[in-house]
Amino acid sequence: MQSAVVDLAPPKDDPYTPEQLAEYDGRDSSKPILVAIKGDIFDVTRKGDVYGPGRSYNVFAGKDGSKGLGMSSLKAEHAVSDYSGLNEADMKVLNEWHDFFSKRYNIVGKVVPSNTPSANM
Repeated sequence: MQSAVVDLAPPKDDPYTPEQLAEYDGRDSSKPILVAIKGDIFDVTRKGDVYGPGRSYNVFAGKDGSKGLGMSSLKAEHAVSDYSGLNEADMKVLNEWHDFFSKRYNIVGKVVPSNTPSANM
């Protein structure tokens, strides 16, 4: 399988709290669709057919769903940011997802704690 060559912008580190990130789940077509993995936020808008509302991977839109990606699970209860309990095999899968996204989607920010004062988008 050949990977597509994607021209990516330099990564950004704009801060998004989980609450702010939730606004970018694809329900508002005027906003991009964002998915976070291991705290890095990717703009997946161009793949709205995969990450948009009603689509299979929408469970990860507007949040950091690292645990679910590592577990290869599309269950909403697994789409959470805390991946500390993943075993070695699941961590390998999570790292592969992060690598996959890093080569295909622009990094537009970082997830920060809810009480971060500078995260006022």
